[in-house]
Amino acid sequence: MTVTPDVEPEDVIEDGQALGVDPVLRQPDPEGGQLDRLPRRDAVLRMSEVQAAEQEFAPLADENDQTMLVNMGPSHPSTHGVLRLMLEMDGETVRRSKPVIGYLHTGMEKTGESLTFMQGSTNVTRMDYAAPLFNELVFSLATEKLLDVEIPERATWIRMLMCEMNRIASHLLFMATNGMDLGAVSMMIYGWREREQVLRFLEKVTGLRMNHNYIRPGGVAADLPDGWRDDVLQLLEMLPPRLEEYDVLMTGQPIWRERLQGVGTLSPDEALALSITGPVLRSTGIARDIRKDEPYLAYDQVDFDVLVGTYGDSYDCYAIRLNEIRESIRIVHQILDQMPKGDYRVQDTKVTPPPRARIDESMEALIHHFKIFTEGFKVPEGEVYVAVESPRGELGCYLVSDGSPTPYRMHIRAPSLVNLQSLPHKMADGLVADAVASISSVDPIMGEVDR
Repeated sequence: MTVTPDVEPEDVIEDGQALGVDPVLRQPDPEGGQLDRLPRRDAVLRMSEVQAAEQEFAPLADENDQTMLVNMGPSHPSTHGVLRLMLEMDGETVRRSKPVIGYLHTGMEKTGESLTFMQGSTNVTRMDYAAPLFNELVFSLATEKLLDVEIPERATWIRMLMCEMNRIASHLLFMATNGMDLGAVSMMIYGWREREQVLRFLEKVTGLRMNHNYIRPGGVAADLPDGWRDDVLQLLEMLPPRLEEYDVLMTGQPIWRERLQGVGTLSPDEALALSITGPVLRSTGIARDIRKDEPYLAYDQVDFDVLVGTYGDSYDCYAIRLNEIRESIRIVHQILDQMPKGDYRVQDTKVTPPPRARIDESMEALIHHFKIFTEGFKVPEGEVYVAVESPRGELGCYLVSDGSPTPYRMHIRAPSLVNLQSLPHKMADGLVADAVASISSVDPIMGEVDR
């Protein structure tokens, strides 16, 4: 391969695309004439902003090259948060793109290393704010694995109930925002309406609509309130007819199909190479679901189907999430039938605080309560990784303990961050109007991207 002097050999990859210097290799004319550009073959924009500015005025630029760099975001209603996309545009066609993150800079992982394990749930719950209970769950499971404690059976089933209700709420939010992104304004109203009903139930149980701090190491913060079963049954009765309305409004609607089918496609090989998980991976036809493949809680005791797509496009991502709501309803029905009685947290005063009534009666209970909430509990030395299936994919928590009450290191494997890698592949050679559909199909939550 012959390359121009301004391209170092180590910057060249096999498909003829230079990295870091010039995104397009230039090859000498055999007759000694003007240098010709090789066709672009990489969907990912690999330039820094400085390099992009330098290329705009490159002396050997082709006069017929009409591409330009356009910023989409970070303040854009359809980027699902403060996400910036650098788009290389050829007219209305997106040739290449590059997601730019870091605008939230929350630093929650570093903050988690200064909080006790007892306080950890208040921090991680704010990462994926559309599905906060999953963050609390994965952190608690990792802590309990280090502590080598087994929580009561009722606490396990309560966690399953709350997480599946939270999955329903998260997917309803996707239905609402996905509809708004593509012009189905009514869907924004309907999806928000149903989600509010679910959040009311979560508020009744935890005291908050979001960022609950309900699932904690050792169990849950409180038992289910009186009348919870009737509230859940009312929700399960209300949702199926509403989902059928969504089918009428969108699933079979010709305009909806035109906007989504064949748009933002991803192949199974690309998805696996990029470590994509969740509905985006399943849309390519790969039936990967941690609840089935590596069961946690009591998912091996309930029956449900893993839904997969065929084409890996935006329509498959939409259809999978819509039908996952139905599968979650199916799981919740089984939880109602099998919910056991018993304690909602471990009865270990070194890990969980004593009941509030005991504090007024026992000096020992008061001391335990004071020490847990001021100093926290010590966790044995070790490291652990635990993963759960969040509405967006594999949500993992890596914890390292040095034997103190605070984590030595904490890292969250955020599915939204990993899934964003698919955007340059989904958006390549598509219209800028379809870029919004591709972003929405990933359903990113920027709180966990910039954690």
